[in-house]
Amino acid sequence: MKKNRNKKSTLLSVRLLFTSLILLELMLVVLISWLVSKLGRLLPISIDIPDLVWFYAVSILVGGGIAYFLANWFLKPLVDLENAMRQVAQGDYSVRLHTDKGLKEIRKINANFNLMAKELGATEILQTDFVSNVSHEFKTPISAIEGYATLLQGSELEPGGEQAVYVGKILTNTRRLSTLVGNILLLSKIDNQAISSKKTSFRLDEQIRQSLLMLEAEWEKKDIEFEVELEALEYFGHESLLYHVWNNLLGNAIKFSPAGGNISMNLQRQEGKICFWIEDEGCGIPEEAQKHIFDKFYQGDNSHKEEGNGLGLALAMKIVRVCGGEISVKNRTEKGCCFTVTLPVKE
Repeated sequence: MKKNRNKKSTLLSVRLLFTSLILLELMLVVLISWLVSKLGRLLPISIDIPDLVWFYAVSILVGGGIAYFLANWFLKPLVDLENAMRQVAQGDYSVRLHTDKGLKEIRKINANFNLMAKELGATEILQTDFVSNVSHEFKTPISAIEGYATLLQGSELEPGGEQAVYVGKILTNTRRLSTLVGNILLLSKIDNQAISSKKTSFRLDEQIRQSLLMLEAEWEKKDIEFEVELEALEYFGHESLLYHVWNNLLGNAIKFSPAGGNISMNLQRQEGKICFWIEDEGCGIPEEAQKHIFDKFYQGDNSHKEEGNGLGLALAMKIVRVCGGEISVKNRTEKGCCFTVTLPVKE
């Protein structure tokens, strides 16, 4: 009840303040207009201007000036608040607003906003620290399970037997879990800006070719053919991070392409930017799913749910943005989809 009374009293005080300011503005306009009209009669210049014209002219000038002042006084804090809220929505919880000037109500709003941003920042730090610590704790036992499963797979098991199948499933799922933990850790580092700032100069086209060779076993299974046009480009940036982008995009193209399908890749410099695009002949991505395709843990196609964890494209998006670029997706006219990555040219 006490909070409701405080809200009502605050609202009433704001209304009274606005009403008083408007009445004061009207009174000033009338007074100044009357003084100007009287002053015009005392001047030696004989210009016959009706009092009503004087009144309108001065009213417009004075009223406009006062209105501009009041609008700037009241609206500027709201614009500052809007900009600060946008920064918080983008994940910047360090933004703070002034609480030492302006109306009492504006100072209260700013103070509450600062408190909210501080609490959100603390929650974000707690969450990322928890994720990072738990992921680190998972890595050791997962690596041990994977190692022992690999040893079992190399032992004298009957090929195609029940035990060999079980060992194969253990190994497949531990590798999936290991990839998931690695992606979560990398996302956490990028979100906390804890990645190494060291950049190197390297051949971007060679890096993409290496990613293609790393996935050779996957595309050979499906007898997929490639059309590759990669311009020789030197790039200065995060070499280890960009590996994840090409691996994810290539892996998705292979995963969703039909057996005997075709994947085309192109890398070239266009209008001061480096552009890479990859096209597949899969089923495409529904328009509604395209809005969320770069969200964490989102999987638009449940038929391939067991082959991924929904973090690959979210990670690719984060890395590309860290590099100052953009990534987008659209469906092809025929079938399949096309992912485009643009990176700024850095000498």
